[in-house]
Amino acid sequence: MIIGTPRHKATLDKRYDTIVIGSGMSGLTAAACLSKAGQKVLVLEQHYTAGGFTHTYARKGYEWDVGLHYIGEVHRPNSTLRRIFDYVSDSRLQWAQTDEVYDRIYLGDESFDLVTGVERFRAKMLSYFPEEQQALDRYLQLIREVNASTSMFFLHKALPNALAKILYRPFCRRYLEFAEQTTESVLLTLTKNAKFIAVLTGQWGDFGLPPKSSSFAMHAMVVKHYLAGASYPVGGSSSIARTIEPVIQKSGGQIVTGAAVEEIIVEQNKAVGVRLQGGQEVRAKTIISSVGVENTWRRLLDQATVEKHGYARQLANIEPSIAHLGVYIGLKASNKDLGLTSPNLWLYLDEHHDANLAAMKHPGQKFPVIFISFPSSKDPEWDARFPGKSTIEMVVPAPYEWFKQWEGSRWQKRGKDYTQFKQELLDSLLERLYRIHPQLVGKIHFAELSTPLSTEYFSHYKNGEIYGINHTPRRFQQKWLRPATPIANLYLTGQDIVTCGVGGALISGVLTTIRVLGLWRSRLLLTMLKPRRSR
Repeated sequence: MIIGTPRHKATLDKRYDTIVIGSGMSGLTAAACLSKAGQKVLVLEQHYTAGGFTHTYARKGYEWDVGLHYIGEVHRPNSTLRRIFDYVSDSRLQWAQTDEVYDRIYLGDESFDLVTGVERFRAKMLSYFPEEQQALDRYLQLIREVNASTSMFFLHKALPNALAKILYRPFCRRYLEFAEQTTESVLLTLTKNAKFIAVLTGQWGDFGLPPKSSSFAMHAMVVKHYLAGASYPVGGSSSIARTIEPVIQKSGGQIVTGAAVEEIIVEQNKAVGVRLQGGQEVRAKTIISSVGVENTWRRLLDQATVEKHGYARQLANIEPSIAHLGVYIGLKASNKDLGLTSPNLWLYLDEHHDANLAAMKHPGQKFPVIFISFPSSKDPEWDARFPGKSTIEMVVPAPYEWFKQWEGSRWQKRGKDYTQFKQELLDSLLERLYRIHPQLVGKIHFAELSTPLSTEYFSHYKNGEIYGINHTPRRFQQKWLRPATPIANLYLTGQDIVTCGVGGALISGVLTTIRVLGLWRSRLLLTMLKPRRSR
């Protein structure tokens, strides 16, 4: 589904209240929240459709999402994420809860189900590891403790700078106690059972770092996010941008696609507008960049400005997340006919997550993890929209270095060697899919593989990274990763400011809005972020 107005059809005013660069989840959220505050907002997207990693694309009569495979907590109307989604979409966005088993972890040929509900999750884990009751109970307690500390840590990012300095310790200390430890180091204090640890950390692909490298706080947030169950947008992931666009338009704003920003215009240390490809300038009181800190400071700002504010040094303290392959499969048969259900599959070689990822140096080696999703089985409207068809998606880590020889080549015109290399990778991944679902042999009608070069082309992530900044303990120590910048009227939003994922980006959009409007004018947003007590 195409969302937004193409630049050649759009009429751009000379001035707006706010310009948002990028139409991913964070940019759309900030734009919708500011629109509901009465602002006229222009969202500029370089791609042909809005949505960022929540957009869908179509080929040969099929449709796939490109980044949203499931999301937690939104099936509960009282949850923070659901209340924000309802707010930015005027409650038009609907959700369908997936099956009780939302993730299935494979360690070799052995499988382990992650199930909805804390008590059911606990019972299921004990059925696999009955000797680990004490460790499991302590683990679940730690998950609760981490998540109890998150709201203060992230809300701190929306405070005015002077107040944020004063309140840093009381707001952030508890969260950082967890964030500054690795996932493995924490879990090894609970158990020495490597297989048990491997199952508990079997969702590390959701943020791109295995247990030895990842922040325990990031692990705990992902685990908690899904413990109550997972959901999928009714009508596919493009429903998110589709339902938010009218909210932006209601206050006179618009989403314009095919509108790549070349530069943020800064005058006397104040952001005053943007310059588009072709030279057109558009002015606004406020500029929000949702395209990542690296893109913002390295690509959209004059480098003298970057040096002046010390961002070259700051950027050296962070590192890009993992790059990936994406496989998009279309089948001329229904989910029911093929026996496809909604649980995601995580295929690991064995319990050694870190070692297997570190060993992935060359394309001929086995993939350390393969994520398989069945989007057509999650959307209750799929059969009405695409009768007699179904889809599968696969996501696999792949070093950007594998594709560096084609760096700088044009999308869809990278040459025969590149096409052949992609086909070899695709064949290898399909063979792995057939081992899990042998009934699919001979049933695939269409299959396409994307590489990190596609991510670089569409998102300008120079290393093809899928999750922005790596979620290491060091990442959470960076005080400068916040919405406000040293340049007046220039703000940041997105997964680099909070965490990766649709939920993290959603929250970042709200926090950036609070920082733009100020605490007093953001009372409604602050009320949404405050957890409600159940009666």
